[in-house]
Amino acid sequence: MNIAVVDSGVANVGSVVNMLKRIGVRAHAVDVPSALESADAIILPGVGHFDAGMKHLRERGLVEALEDRVLGRRVPILGICLGMQLLTRSSEEGAAAGLSWLDAETQRLDPGIASGLLVPHMGWNETIGSDEDLFGRFEGTPRFYYVHSYHVVCRAQSDVAAVCMYGTKVTAAVRHRNIFGCQFHPEKSHRYGMKFLEAFVGLASGAKCSA
Repeated sequence: MNIAVVDSGVANVGSVVNMLKRIGVRAHAVDVPSALESADAIILPGVGHFDAGMKHLRERGLVEALEDRVLGRRVPILGICLGMQLLTRSSEEGAAAGLSWLDAETQRLDPGIASGLLVPHMGWNETIGSDEDLFGRFEGTPRFYYVHSYHVVCRAQSDVAAVCMYGTKVTAAVRHRNIFGCQFHPEKSHRYGMKFLEAFVGLASGAKCSA
């Protein structure tokens, strides 16, 4: 299997590539449309500002190439952190339109004053997965590493694959046909992150992502 890790201009793609190699998957960073042609699956990582991520993708012609692969040819994609937020229609962080592949918006994280929790949500957090294909292989409740100030709010609850609590319920992962996303950083989540990526790779190489 060949996985393309898209350089969104606002992420350290090297750490994602290295984690995939640790689980025995061939992966390479890409920043030009032609490099997506041979990809069996795509990962879109990101940190930082929503508008900056979309601007980089558009300027490099990657939006059209991604739409062809993901929407046209149904190649599985996994958005990580900001990468998951870019899959939504828009973000309260900026004015740019998102990819709009998910019927969802990205909103400012508000844990509530009474919780005493700070934004950004930073650190390890237990994550409750409802999608057995992605989270069924974990023994007990997995813990992933988070760093974010915004979160994805899905209009369809069926698109929510996992949640975590941070003063309020936060969408931790999404799944819609061949489109996947996680708010946490699997590349920073050690053995939990490795198992999650293994689950995504297993789905991407099978037929379940088109259901």
